[in-house]
Amino acid sequence: MLLNCYQIELIEAGCDEAGRGCLAGPVVAAAVILPKDFYLEGLNDSKQLSHKQRDLLRPIIEKEALAWAVAMVDHEEIDQINILNASFLAMHRALDQLTLRPEYLVIDGNRFKTYQDVKHSCIVKGDGKYLNIAAASILAKTHRDEYMAALDLDFPDYQWKKNKGYPTIAHRNAVINIGPSPFHRKTFNVSSPQLAIEFELESTSVKP
Repeated sequence: MLLNCYQIELIEAGCDEAGRGCLAGPVVAAAVILPKDFYLEGLNDSKQLSHKQRDLLRPIIEKEALAWAVAMVDHEEIDQINILNASFLAMHRALDQLTLRPEYLVIDGNRFKTYQDVKHSCIVKGDGKYLNIAAASILAKTHRDEYMAALDLDFPDYQWKKNKGYPTIAHRNAVINIGPSPFHRKTFNVSSPQLAIEFELESTSVKP
């Protein structure tokens, strides 16, 4: 069972992001402050849950949280500052929007850029350990999925409603065959399984 939070003395916000490994679209981050006695059956790392389960949990989290916020950094900013810094920036933007100021932060992962003067801890696989990070992971994931599904209406060839911008075989083949959309990240190499950041910035086509 997941713990409510990392420490109990201070007002704590859990932070997580979604879309870091995608070929297209923004990286989205969420910050969530939960009541210290909060518990929600089924709340876990968003990657361990089905689409239906995430959609059922999201409105409960948004209603019961003391404060929550979601923010994004778009594909153009990602290309300018790189995906790691974009992930940090998205989290900072989400924290900026919280209506309750956190006194401590717990971040999913092993790296973070300090936010103002607030102390933080990075927790590897934290979304499977603490409820506030798990809640943030669900909000980031569901809000981003909605955004990509809306983009899919104008760019159906890339199947974003299904793959959410992640590098599936069908998605990569679409980019190779018809070229990138205006929402693709130019610094992500479609042909590389490791998504190496070596895409030709000047090029508007993608070579197989």
